[in-house]
Amino acid sequence: MGKTPSGKNTSGRGQRDLKIKVKSARGRKLSSTRWLQRQLNDPYVKRAQAEGYRGRAAYKILELDDRFRFLVPGARVVDLGCAPGGWLQVAVKRINALGEKQGKARGRLLGIDLQEVEPVAGAEIHTLDFMADGADDRVKEWLGGKADVVMSDMAAASSGHKQTDHLRIIALCETAAHFAFDVLEDGGTFVAKVLAGGAEGELQKLLKQKFAKVANVKPPASRSDSSEKFVIATGFRG
Repeated sequence: MGKTPSGKNTSGRGQRDLKIKVKSARGRKLSSTRWLQRQLNDPYVKRAQAEGYRGRAAYKILELDDRFRFLVPGARVVDLGCAPGGWLQVAVKRINALGEKQGKARGRLLGIDLQEVEPVAGAEIHTLDFMADGADDRVKEWLGGKADVVMSDMAAASSGHKQTDHLRIIALCETAAHFAFDVLEDGGTFVAKVLAGGAEGELQKLLKQKFAKVANVKPPASRSDSSEKFVIATGFRG
């Protein structure tokens, strides 16, 4: 317990703020400074660094799978927009893509992205636009059949306008859903990020027509000040 030179206790007063503060730099926007400060103080960012994941997003898929159990040994999984690879790192272990779990089926994992992605052991990564003609056939060819899971953490480039960004990500999610309809096995699962904002009604309606169950979840790793949530559709009716 600290004391002043006069001998008075200073407990509860004047204690050092343990949060990291980012000094404003000339030319750096205030929003950038706030983002950097949030990153430096984010426990999920620190945990990802300590555990070797490529980003805090890895914990979102971990938490979703802990609840819904779709990444099982032997599953064939497609990760759309897989950069930087955090979801791939999680899936490799859970579906036993490396065959490390003796007595368990070995899964197949395919990562798809517009940009090149640093390799992840156990994952097969392709540079491909999943919206291109014939992309679904190429994915099924690479997998050697249909997928058990199609998952997506994709987000459209931010415009800075909340409603525009919401509409863009819903459109992207709908396109990913139609892709999933083409490549999923009966009984399969579709997992995708969306932004709450009022325009997701048609997406929900579409998914409920194609899947037995549709849930909307905000995992603990998703920042509380974000409108981000995830849709988990299970029991695909091909």
